[in-house]
Amino acid sequence: MQFHSFDAGYVASLCAGDRRTQDHFVGYFTELLQVKLRSRLQSLHAIEDVRQETFARVLTVLRKDGGLRQPERLGAFVNTVCNHVLFEQYRSSSRSESLDAEGRPELPALGADALDIVVARQIKDKVREILLDLAPRDRSLLKAVFLDERDRDEVCREFGVDRQYLRVLLHRAKQEFKAEYVKRIGNQVPLAANA
Repeated sequence: MQFHSFDAGYVASLCAGDRRTQDHFVGYFTELLQVKLRSRLQSLHAIEDVRQETFARVLTVLRKDGGLRQPERLGAFVNTVCNHVLFEQYRSSSRSESLDAEGRPELPALGADALDIVVARQIKDKVREILLDLAPRDRSLLKAVFLDERDRDEVCREFGVDRQYLRVLLHRAKQEFKAEYVKRIGNQVPLAANA
């Protein structure tokens, strides 16, 4: 598929009802939206409804005074409108359809699965354990910068160093952490990677 860039002239032609521009708009965005919607909706009817509603809303906004302030962002705008329409479709279909209905496929889980959660927890515990065994200054420094995400100037004041020396201290602390991590973990592969 050839990607297209948009400008104010294109949007003006589209709003004015230029047939070629309208045909291009519909053809171009139909192809893009089909790819997006096929992976999210099961019914061809629902896909067509979302596509048509997206086009209707986009054209309504474009035809208003000051409709789209950045014509070059037309593609992103169409995608955003489609996301909103899709969300409304999900909401309306979840109200009218029972998930317990026989013959319906189970909806896939969108979050992390149990194995991912366990692995993340193991890594988090191991990092906490290694931090506790580091020298107090290294531990405090790594915690302040990476875990608490504090402002570096504030950290410099707390540790009584300038930004240049803070980088040196951080480098050393990270090296100590890495050495300890490799020593404890070695070449072990996380549990999820073995599955």
